[in-house]
Amino acid sequence: MDPVERYLSDIGEIRATGAGTVETSYYPALSTLLNEIGKRPTPKVRCVIQLQNKGAGMPDGGMFTADQFRSKAAKQNAGANPLETLPPSRGVIEVKSPAEDLADIIASEQIARYWDYYGLVLVTNYRAFTLIGRTATGHAVELERFTLAATEAEFWKLAAHPRTCPDGLRERFAEYLYRAMTHNAPLAKPHDVAAILASYARDAKARIEHADLPALAGLREALELALGLKFEGEKGEHFFRSTLIQTLFYGIFSAWVLWARKRASTPAASTKEKTLKYELKESATAYRTDAKHFDWRTAVWHLRVPMIRALFAQIATPERLGSLGLAEVLDWTASALNRVDGDAFFAAFDEGHAVQYFYEPFLQKFDPELRKDLGVWYTPTEIVEYQVERVDAVLREELHIADGLADERVIVLDPCCGTGAYVRAVLTRIAKTLNDKGGDSLTAQDLKTAALERVLGFEILPAPFVIAHLQIGLLLETLGAPLNESKDERVGVYLTNALTGWEPPKEKPKQMILMPEFEQERDAANHVKQGKKIIVILGNPPYNSFAGVSPEEENDLVEPYKEGLISKWGIKKFNLDDLYVRFFRLAEKRITEHSGMGVVSFISNFSYLGDPSFVVMRQRFLEEFDKLWFDCLNGDSRETGKLTPDGKPDPSIFSTQWNREGIRVGTAIGLMVKHRGNKTSQPEARFRHFWGTEKREELFASLSAKKFDAQYETVAPTAENRWSFRPSKVTAAYREWPSLSNLCDIPPSLGVLDNRQEALICIDKEQLQLRASKYLDSNVPWDELSTVVPALVRNYARFNAREAREKILKTEPFNADNIRRVLVRPMDNRWCYYTSVRPIWTETRPLYVQQCWPGNTALVSRRTCNTSPEGPPFLFASTLGMQHAMHTDAYYVPLRLRLLPKRECAKLKSENGQIENNVQDEMFDDEKI
Repeated sequence: MDPVERYLSDIGEIRATGAGTVETSYYPALSTLLNEIGKRPTPKVRCVIQLQNKGAGMPDGGMFTADQFRSKAAKQNAGANPLETLPPSRGVIEVKSPAEDLADIIASEQIARYWDYYGLVLVTNYRAFTLIGRTATGHAVELERFTLAATEAEFWKLAAHPRTCPDGLRERFAEYLYRAMTHNAPLAKPHDVAAILASYARDAKARIEHADLPALAGLREALELALGLKFEGEKGEHFFRSTLIQTLFYGIFSAWVLWARKRASTPAASTKEKTLKYELKESATAYRTDAKHFDWRTAVWHLRVPMIRALFAQIATPERLGSLGLAEVLDWTASALNRVDGDAFFAAFDEGHAVQYFYEPFLQKFDPELRKDLGVWYTPTEIVEYQVERVDAVLREELHIADGLADERVIVLDPCCGTGAYVRAVLTRIAKTLNDKGGDSLTAQDLKTAALERVLGFEILPAPFVIAHLQIGLLLETLGAPLNESKDERVGVYLTNALTGWEPPKEKPKQMILMPEFEQERDAANHVKQGKKIIVILGNPPYNSFAGVSPEEENDLVEPYKEGLISKWGIKKFNLDDLYVRFFRLAEKRITEHSGMGVVSFISNFSYLGDPSFVVMRQRFLEEFDKLWFDCLNGDSRETGKLTPDGKPDPSIFSTQWNREGIRVGTAIGLMVKHRGNKTSQPEARFRHFWGTEKREELFASLSAKKFDAQYETVAPTAENRWSFRPSKVTAAYREWPSLSNLCDIPPSLGVLDNRQEALICIDKEQLQLRASKYLDSNVPWDELSTVVPALVRNYARFNAREAREKILKTEPFNADNIRRVLVRPMDNRWCYYTSVRPIWTETRPLYVQQCWPGNTALVSRRTCNTSPEGPPFLFASTLGMQHAMHTDAYYVPLRLRLLPKRECAKLKSENGQIENNVQDEMFDDEKI
């Protein structure tokens, strides 16, 4: 049960007995709640009820950290109350009856004594809470307040029906208590600051979860128009609101960093209290602050992106988004930032690593589901710097641009810049080149000009966009080229969809955006797209899209990579919809068709190196570029199981001390260069492997090799090997041999797929029959099934458990003939209950199953090898076979075919939505059965 729901339930049950007292009987419920919430902080916080009288009275409770119970003083007083030597480090608690008014309790002399002695008091009447603490000058102040129920009657009603408490209210209450318990905790480490800000952010997100304001809809529309996409469905709505909150909190964090640095660099004589004024366009409200304390209403003007400042203005304006109550949460956030030990924080906060120090920890605690969906991964420094150094070298050696990236003619774009890692690395490389040439007084100006005009970044997510501006701005300060705040200078990183807007609209006029700052951002990005001759495109493109429906302009990008796949290459099943493929096509198009020369360097999924679906893509690269280098970084979970050829660990290149998980897919760095003029010779393609736990360091170290290209193996892509970029050691004659698919009358088929935790697969036939018969018996109630086939009463992706059962009960009864042998793994034959009624099985493959008749045999093989050497790559099966019967997907080739009448084929197609492997109707004959 949710801790807040349990708290209300416990109180309701105690009151229902009629035997409790108005105050003390409910202590256990409060203690249980606080102890449960107290498991989140590090160290954990525990509540102790009824403290000793230390001279100020007897508080009803105290909040201690777990280490206080384990301390030497506590051990020395074993059996005694720790308060003999250890005061509660997280404050004391004073509790009164729900009938009492919280304001009267706060004003009492008792609270004044507790506050004076302990410094922090959590005051509650069970239905409302407030935290009393100290100001910087030592005066008492009410910090944060939270109300579960405004009146006693409402509270008892809520306690009687705890499940009626809205999810948003419960979440906000839990976050409030977490912050109360950590208020006295030191704030010095970046990840601790990220944790407390994430708590405020969750409170803020809960406040807007179901808000429906015209201004919020207007903000959403402005963001959609600026980015050229739509937030659709439940996930899209979640994405929009979560993104809005993220942007606010990354904005306030960035503003605080800039404010703190500016204050630290200001002479002591000028830090006296001063008045800072600005006007919000809608409210013309002036705010006053002092230089010693951070105030978000004034400090956000340190942010150099007008659209982000406009967003904060919307939040602070009552007539706009003020009614959401976000300004209150931002006030609390500012107070928390004022408690940070700035010296200790900035000693640990490496400005070049804000991602792993703040961005990733914040997102993980704020919205871990969204972090996973977005695939927010920190690109290791070695990877970024390796790519930048290689691009710089290729510009010099292949395009004969002596200064490489520092040449003022070289325009660089990271089309998916995230938090700005590649933009920072390029600027750092430019600064090094300028300094190596004997930098003069103009070096700083040259560097700033590069940051403003020709080292560019596009980002579609507002939150990392804010962090990118922070990181790049701080870098320029460090390199002696700070942005001029009075001139409103900003770096060339724009919030936009990098895959659209490159051509002026031909038919429709430009859509106007109600928020002028958002329109300015869109127009500035389009000016870059339509007016700059880009020479270098590099970065780490996203692998998955999320919550957006892109326009046709984006979807049509990869059409050239599909031309001839079916008609020429016979590839009928392919997937070219991964976002990284679109970014490759964008880069190819801008460099080869528009600029006529340049360099592309992406780290991405490595599937394009040799997978059949990418044959046309590879052919185009060979036709358009002059030299190509591929660094295969491996680390794939499916093809190799993240193991090296000799069986040692081979983690993802993205696995770091901050993110040990990395990603599942294998990766590769592809670098391609196009020379000036028309191509006159065959392209040169080079390939090398990196394996093991040290490959990131080995990759970077390879830059120092005297003969860099000698580290690669030259590959020979040809039509016979489908223009593969992977090296292979086979004779020319081998290429002429027929493939398995050439020998088949119909294409090989994948086996059936369960994905229901083997609910209908069992080694014991009788046990399986019992499961299936009960599952298909309408007289067996749903609740009973949880003990028979628990995997089939759970919902999965694209599987609604109740609807699936209702469908099969209407479609077919239990049939003992459907119990048949199935190949699960080599030499592992079990029993399964097979039904073609979807979605009981994830993939039913009915046309393949039709060929699994008694006496028939299938050759089982796979399309790709998973190890080298791989051992026998095939086996024979005389039973039904599973898709995962081999290490990689298993394909089945029936040795004999029973041709189906077209009528039966059409029936199978209508029942299952499509025909597997694109088997065509002419393979089936009405006369031959």
